[in-house]
Amino acid sequence: MHPQAFIVQMCSTMSAEQNFNYLQQQLTQANLKQPTLVCLPETWLCFNKDGVTTLEQSKSNHLWVEKLAQLCRQFGIWLAAGTIALPSENTGKYHAASLLFNEQGEVVAQYNKIHLFDAQVQDGSGGYRESKFTQAGSDVVVVDSPFGRIGLSVCYDVRFAGLYQQMMALGADIILVPSAFTTVTGEAHWLPLLQARAIETQCYVLAAAQVGQHDNGRATYGHSVAISPWGEVLVNAKTELTNIECQLDLSELQQVRASLPVHQHNRFKSTFYE
Repeated sequence: MHPQAFIVQMCSTMSAEQNFNYLQQQLTQANLKQPTLVCLPETWLCFNKDGVTTLEQSKSNHLWVEKLAQLCRQFGIWLAAGTIALPSENTGKYHAASLLFNEQGEVVAQYNKIHLFDAQVQDGSGGYRESKFTQAGSDVVVVDSPFGRIGLSVCYDVRFAGLYQQMMALGADIILVPSAFTTVTGEAHWLPLLQARAIETQCYVLAAAQVGQHDNGRATYGHSVAISPWGEVLVNAKTELTNIECQLDLSELQQVRASLPVHQHNRFKSTFYE
């Protein structure tokens, strides 16, 4: 039996307790088999109205990190915990931190979102300025796991192919893209970007997303997906508040790479993030 991914699509609120309880309920009802990689969306723990609130909450979010570790031990899962705001030392800001836990509840990797969403989008929000309170990361993160080598990224990162080229050079087999895409940009670009990243890296792409109208006033696109190394959309949650599953077959991945060895043919090796 191949390992599986369990992708949780969420409509997160501004209450960390409520969102955590929702996650716990989904895991309890799922009856997951091992090994399973559970994937959560960006800002899953608390989807606030403003960066001031998120910055203040970041100072105590280590308590929620420990609760996540307990969930991993309880259910025997690996957990890719979307993003959680964690303080950035000596900057007065926070990192949009994507944590990867193993089944013992250990944090085996932390990726801090590199590309920050400072953009004007015609969705009623009046624009986005992530960099006002978020400190950009700088390190590309690819880590070993029972599912293959996992590369971590977040939302807006998906528009920057050089990051994923570097992940490919570091031997990634699976790429995670937890997101809270706007409805406007999602409808236009979400699936094409994710499929492009899968095709060019010949990796599985797992993208857990926020969906629906949130109590902070935001509206998000949803469409959590799992995409094959050939670029095929294997499963799509669309706009339902639901979870999706897929098997991760690394033998299929190797067949794709053997038949079309773009890794070997690439004459422009990425150095952007070294």
